[in-house]
Amino acid sequence: MPHPVTHRLAIATSSMIPDIHPDDAHLATSLQRLGIETVACVWNDPRVDWTRYDAVLMRSTWDYFKHYAAFSAWLEKLPVPTINHKALLRWNSDKRYLPELAAQGIDIIPTSIVSGTHLRQRLAGMSGQEIVVKPTISGTAWHTARGKVGDAAFDQAIAQLPMAFEYLVQPFVPEVVSDGELSLLFFDGEFSHAVIKRPAAGDYRVQSEFGGTAQRVDPDAALIASAKRALTAVAALGHANVAYARVDGVMSQGQFLLMELEMIEPFLHLSDRPEAAERFAGNLRKRLTT
Repeated sequence: MPHPVTHRLAIATSSMIPDIHPDDAHLATSLQRLGIETVACVWNDPRVDWTRYDAVLMRSTWDYFKHYAAFSAWLEKLPVPTINHKALLRWNSDKRYLPELAAQGIDIIPTSIVSGTHLRQRLAGMSGQEIVVKPTISGTAWHTARGKVGDAAFDQAIAQLPMAFEYLVQPFVPEVVSDGELSLLFFDGEFSHAVIKRPAAGDYRVQSEFGGTAQRVDPDAALIASAKRALTAVAALGHANVAYARVDGVMSQGQFLLMELEMIEPFLHLSDRPEAAERFAGNLRKRLTT
């Protein structure tokens, strides 16, 4: 029997998909059964009265990086708590966190951070290397280029990148294509489930928008421990009490290399994991009632 409504939770979405995403549908239903009314709210819709809610759960705000100044201002002005908390959202929104995690002993893909104005100068000394270049604030392969430095097509792609951004420059890891990218999901610091994502033939991007696929996978204890160490490092940097996190990485030469941490609006792969959605809902209820 459903519980009486005790809390109202705004589910932050975007104009791209304004309603609750199908992958989050069972999560929303589970929350409602626990007495938590869920309402999809587009994050930058000026008509939303955020004071009507006890908290805002960040979900499919998948355009925030394209409107980053507005998103940052919105976060600052929100009159209610966010899940995850605001300081973590701000920190996680800029992938300059990767060198910070490396300094904590986390194995990452070797990463340099270069301003757009100095990008060509930096690449001039990397002729023949196959690399990936993407903004530090980005998502879904937005303004991302992959290729061999010196090739005409890659040089043209680099020339089209906005100079106002800062960029990550990383070597291309071929195992992303040959073996796939791993995503491990954690709720309140505990491992929940995992998937392996593979790009479409001839591509390197694993996102579904580019034909990528995801399959359930059962990682071994060593892999889970590697992913969990990344969250421990995040806590050491001052961001503990993480409600949800997706740890993305790739196995390369027997080593798990962190690619990124998703703690703002990760796709949680809940549609075929109802037990995970229910567990997450229970955790959220505890957060709202304590």
